[in-house]
Amino acid sequence: MYGTGLAKGLMLTLRHFVDSYIDDIRYGFRKYSHSVDNFGIRQGTQTKGVITVQYPDEKVAVPERFRFVPFLIVEDEYHPTRAGKDWCTSCGICAKVCPPQCIWIVRGNDPATGRPVPEPEAFFIDIDICMNCGYCAEYCPFDAIKMDHDYELASYDRTTHHIHDKERLSKPNSYWRSIAPTRAYEEMLARGTWEHKDAAKEARRGKSSSRSAPRPAAKPAPAPATKEAQPTPEPAVNAAPAPAAAAEGTTPWSEDDAKREERRRKALERKARRAAKRGG
Repeated sequence: MYGTGLAKGLMLTLRHFVDSYIDDIRYGFRKYSHSVDNFGIRQGTQTKGVITVQYPDEKVAVPERFRFVPFLIVEDEYHPTRAGKDWCTSCGICAKVCPPQCIWIVRGNDPATGRPVPEPEAFFIDIDICMNCGYCAEYCPFDAIKMDHDYELASYDRTTHHIHDKERLSKPNSYWRSIAPTRAYEEMLARGTWEHKDAAKEARRGKSSSRSAPRPAAKPAPAPATKEAQPTPEPAVNAAPAPAAAAEGTTPWSEDDAKREERRRKALERKARRAAKRGG
């Protein structure tokens, strides 16, 4: 029958209208009082009816996967070894996959050697062009760029205020954990650590070098004192040279070097077999 959908929609609107007054009577208009923080009650699951959010005094909580202008993650100031360091390695993947091409990156260089270093010298995002798709955060291999929850970015000057530089885009890792704790925990499980990939590699490299470092030789026990002085033995003329592993400034053969040499040997064997097949 024609008009049944319209009637159902009107009945739903009427029910929300009535539930608004019933909900006000149940709470005794307490949820509209600004003396206490009752805004959580209005955003709870028990609230019914139509609610007017008094913006900007009141703001609706955004979900954890809410996407707005991206930001760059840097280490916290209290980090023991990488305080304030960028997670970004200036690889440029985010700029390549960006559909509106609103990201510009300038890779940093070592002032002494002039070689590129894995950190950005400049990073710009035009928020007027950004479509908040989240591709940059999805494709970043180092979890260095994330989508922010700050949507209050209006200004009267769009030429300078709407082009965010590296200083404005950089936010500590603790900020990302506070706005998206579930996603931060999932990324930690995928990486295997809360640290940046480079920091984790440096920590593993430091542990392996400490394990492979030669231990200091034990000091010989002092000879017992005698009445007559013992003659000092003359050093041997043709003394055998010390092994290379015990020489100063060298480290003994480690397990990592053995694995690396084994992989190199297997790669050479595969290359030789392929060359033999092509020649045959």
